[in-house]
Amino acid sequence: MVKPVRIKAKGPIKPEPAPKRPSVMTGAAIPNWGWPPDEDRVEQIFERLARVMPEPKTELTFHNPYTLVVAVALSAQATDVSVNKATDRLFAVADTPQTMLALGEDGLIPFIASIGLYRGKARNVIALSRIVMDQYGGEVPLTREALQALPGVGRKTASVVLNELGIEAAIAVDTHVFRVSHRLGLANAPTPDKVEAQLFKVVSDAFLPKAHHWLILHGRYTCTARKPDCAGCLISDLCPSRAGLVATGEARTG
Repeated sequence: MVKPVRIKAKGPIKPEPAPKRPSVMTGAAIPNWGWPPDEDRVEQIFERLARVMPEPKTELTFHNPYTLVVAVALSAQATDVSVNKATDRLFAVADTPQTMLALGEDGLIPFIASIGLYRGKARNVIALSRIVMDQYGGEVPLTREALQALPGVGRKTASVVLNELGIEAAIAVDTHVFRVSHRLGLANAPTPDKVEAQLFKVVSDAFLPKAHHWLILHGRYTCTARKPDCAGCLISDLCPSRAGLVATGEARTG
């Protein structure tokens, strides 16, 4: 006689864990759209942004290439508003490598103490100022390689500087650019560097020089991390994320 086989009862099937949101993201979750996007839709997105923002600029205050480098370096993990409040006073007394070195690290700290990570940033500003003086005769080098070799200046900072000064059509992928690119389906990569590479492949040459500013300003004031203003968005009809954001109550709709 064959003995019946006992089958152990299985517990409830556990759902697969949700994929982790990229570390640079904040606020509402974003979908992962297929890529590349439709070329005509991409062109329409940037045509509309160009109409309302024909000459977009950084909101950081600067007077020359040196103060731009300093301001962008100070803006890491800080808002442009907080940086401008600090640099308005700082640049009144030190807006060249020479005057910054004369101020020194201890003299610099009181001006930027309201900004996050100010001690490390003060060390970097003094160190980069010394390099600019010693190796470049007091003039900020305006090549990517030389900029990224300066203390506190990474790829994103160099991209902002080169783009703002009209030297290179760079796209610095910060939190805003990352979020907006994903929501619009312009990119679906998991890291800023890979998103940058995708944007260079889908944004036409005509729009590349200003694409960074359009995306960052749209993300800062309209397509915000929490409660994006879909009702007031001029490209909402071109956005594949709109329906989902509205359906889940994550978007402002009126």
